[in-house]
Amino acid sequence: MNKAEIESLFRTMLRIRRFDEKVIDLFKEGLVKGTAHSYVGQEAVAAGACANLTKDDFVVSHHRGHGHCIAKGASSDKMMAELMGRVTGYCKGLGGSMHIADLDLNILGANGIVGAGIGIGTGAALSNKMRGNKAVGVVFFGDGASNEGIFHECLNLASVWKLPVVYLCENNQYALSTAMSDSTSIDRFSKRAAAYSMPGVTVDGNDVLAVFEAVKEATARARAGQGPSLIEALTYRWGDHSMRANLPRYRADQEVDDWKALDAIARFEDVMRKKHKIAQSRIDAIRAEVEAELDAAKQFAETSAEPTLQDLDNAVYAPHYQAKEPSNPGTRELLFAEAIKEALAQEMQRDPRVFVLGEDVGKIGGIFAASRGLIEQFGSERVRDTPISEQAIAACAVGAAVTGLRPVAEVQIFDFVTLMMDMIVNQAAKFRFMLGGKPTVPLVIRGPQGGGIRLAAQHSQSLEVWFTHVPGLVVLAPSSPYEAKGLLTSAMREDNPVVFLEHKLLYVGKKGPVPEQPYAIPIGKAAIKRHGEDVTLVATLAMVDIALQAATLLEAEGISVEVIDPRTLRPLDEESILKSVKKTSRLVIAHEGWKRWGFGAEVAAMVAEHGIDWLDAPIVRVGARDAPMPYNDKLERLVIPQTQDIVAAVKAVVLRDRIAVT
Repeated sequence: MNKAEIESLFRTMLRIRRFDEKVIDLFKEGLVKGTAHSYVGQEAVAAGACANLTKDDFVVSHHRGHGHCIAKGASSDKMMAELMGRVTGYCKGLGGSMHIADLDLNILGANGIVGAGIGIGTGAALSNKMRGNKAVGVVFFGDGASNEGIFHECLNLASVWKLPVVYLCENNQYALSTAMSDSTSIDRFSKRAAAYSMPGVTVDGNDVLAVFEAVKEATARARAGQGPSLIEALTYRWGDHSMRANLPRYRADQEVDDWKALDAIARFEDVMRKKHKIAQSRIDAIRAEVEAELDAAKQFAETSAEPTLQDLDNAVYAPHYQAKEPSNPGTRELLFAEAIKEALAQEMQRDPRVFVLGEDVGKIGGIFAASRGLIEQFGSERVRDTPISEQAIAACAVGAAVTGLRPVAEVQIFDFVTLMMDMIVNQAAKFRFMLGGKPTVPLVIRGPQGGGIRLAAQHSQSLEVWFTHVPGLVVLAPSSPYEAKGLLTSAMREDNPVVFLEHKLLYVGKKGPVPEQPYAIPIGKAAIKRHGEDVTLVATLAMVDIALQAATLLEAEGISVEVIDPRTLRPLDEESILKSVKKTSRLVIAHEGWKRWGFGAEVAAMVAEHGIDWLDAPIVRVGARDAPMPYNDKLERLVIPQTQDIVAAVKAVVLRDRIAVT
């Protein structure tokens, strides 16, 4: 390195150290609230690693991420403002210490969920590889994260796909208060690299030049298309786990003193003076410049405004995709799976950013064959068979989405989405919000849910209400081949994360009319499947056909039923439902999910809040019996609502006085 590069490394480490020392003081003053996690003691890792990176290369941080941001070029002003919760901060004061990011600098954010960044970084590396831009990334994580399942899933996946990424474990000896020796079966995390056929090396994390050289070799390897590497940097955090921790003492004073004696900044100063002949006066001048910068950053933050409720509301969702629905579905008929496949093929043809990934989606087209034949048309780069690694699949989707692609991730059986929940609920749904409403997260999580084909308790659940509860997600629920193609097209064009539900019974059901040309159905717009006057019947997914059957039977008894299919569960078309209820004065809601705490409860509450004066009868919900799905076919039919159950519910609402008398 030349003298200017040496000074730059020193300046970076010093900026990191003094920034976090000031943050500690501001926390004590009450200007930084909540909590923050100090990087003091680990400065050489961030500085040495990021010195190898270009602007196009990305970094992903853990919750102790201030150092990574500074080393990648983030503004001290905006970082300090974010920590004080001000609108001029990187995330408009909505993310705070654990979520600072700057996508313009390819800083993809810190993360409050241990290990989550490993997944997002793996997806970002996949994105870089697919876009062919030769960029690489460094994923920083702690020793504790290497014991999370996502570490193993993603290192395996990255090795199989030879992704351009460097996994950098900052082993600061403690996962919160638990020593590495008490939590880990090996003495060096770098040894785990051998299990995933990638290089693994342990370096002195308090020697900035040693870190620099290790990352230089690993990034060169990644740029050359040779795949990922694992680096373990041995270091030590000087402070407690967080500024709010107030934990009992769990480290010996002598241990802390011994590590402080290995201070990376003091060691490097010595190298600067002795080896590079940099005068003490120059070192002092750099210190003064850093102090002036951070004093100005503090003043900037203190004088900045706080965010408003409008800032908060605008950060939850990007504008929804606007579509115009066809006036006539035509006469050509497709099966449900065929409609899904056609939507995928047409959108992949239209938009090269769209790709499909999941278990068995390539060779066999998924368990219900909705992707069959796509790999022959688009190749294995855009139709990706994955290992059985649900966390990694969802993580790759998130990481790829925030870096410019539009992934469609298939969940083989939707019950397995339980293994993806962190990535969907804590990452995809919150990413835009935590970054102040700036990025978009255009991904689709799709797959078959529900019962009716005797797959028992762990393969038959209707879990839509989990996702309708989460701000930031869009939840779509097609009930026919026509809706399947049109809604999936909208989902792939939507700039928010979409959970796309495909009921298993619809795969094995009858054909339906589907236009051959590409079309999209508006998000948030319900469909009136049958007009009526006496009662409004809201039904979802496979319940729509059953509701229509019930309406036909009831018509013979003189009861006119209006059947509404919401199609979009979140955002819900409240206007259409309320308009219908105002006309009929009665409401029945039918869904396959459990009745208690189900989707119908929210619809009922909405109607009660906005239309209670219109109702001539209590709202009735029809849902699954409060039990897991049984294997026995007769019991399964008793658990899942059937036509007669909806007929009985409608009669109870329309003819309640007569029933009460008898």
